[in-house]
Amino acid sequence: MLAKSDNTVALVDPATLQVLARVSAGPDPHEIIASDDGKLAFISNYGGPDSALNTISVVDLVAHKALSPIDLGALRSTHGLAFAGGKLYFTAETNKVIGRYDPASQRVDWILGTGQDRTHMIFVSKNLDRIVTSNVSSGTVSIIEQISQPSGGFGPPPGNPLPGSSPPAGRPRQTWEVTNVPSGNGAEGFDVSPDGKEIWAANARDATVTIIDVAAKKARQTISISIKGANRLKFTPDGSRVLISGLGANAKAGDGSLVVMDVSTRKEIKQLSLGGGAAGILIAPDGSRAYVAVSTADKVAVVDLKTLEVTGQLAAGKQPDGLAWAVRN
Repeated sequence: MLAKSDNTVALVDPATLQVLARVSAGPDPHEIIASDDGKLAFISNYGGPDSALNTISVVDLVAHKALSPIDLGALRSTHGLAFAGGKLYFTAETNKVIGRYDPASQRVDWILGTGQDRTHMIFVSKNLDRIVTSNVSSGTVSIIEQISQPSGGFGPPPGNPLPGSSPPAGRPRQTWEVTNVPSGNGAEGFDVSPDGKEIWAANARDATVTIIDVAAKKARQTISISIKGANRLKFTPDGSRVLISGLGANAKAGDGSLVVMDVSTRKEIKQLSLGGGAAGILIAPDGSRAYVAVSTADKVAVVDLKTLEVTGQLAAGKQPDGLAWAVRN
């Protein structure tokens, strides 16, 4: 659980809501993800789309201490994070790219440009052949898929190919195809449905959600939502509901901080006022609870997803945002 203005990450027992430790998260921490074995946390040091920050902080979740940060060199303003296939995927807004860091070799081993402005959040499929990003200022969602292309008849001489050379003539090579799908003004928080068929993207400046057909790579529907500054969007594990947080909620005006939508009917089920503008959403793996960072109220609210009522809260430090689940193997 990150506190952006405190530059810290809190390790919390989800059963008791007790803070076990607070550790330095580096400058301007925004998003956090845990390694598959639950031993490390990676934290993006953002600073904005024109930032000079070029690090990802690393925290040892066993020893409760900060480790040396990852130096990304010329890649700046990292934000969205995903951990898949034993590697860390990230966005770098200043460079308009996504990248991949290999903890084993301790180097960035892959970079791909999106050509979009403020490539912000990222999703990576389990089989690693599809990546999705939201691009805030371009108002698009990028669907990035691995495809096979003919080599075009070019290749090295017969025998053992040189490392990094093209495949032999006639043998297809693997490459990536980027399709930028228009979403809406300020497309930021998004999620891919558990069945992989739809992408729901929240458009912060339009107060809408755009539903994208993954197979067709086209927007099928845009729905108005009753929430200000839509910031994050998450599917429940069973795919039946979507939660959307609103960073523009005003507690004094009684604005809703969180909207719950029914996926099948595309209708709002309930709106909750959590006491301020909300950002990060984390849903327990069993789908029983949601943890919502109420950034303007310096707390994290716990929402029972059966009753859709707030059942608890915890002090999160100043300006909480990114949340992650760590399962120790």
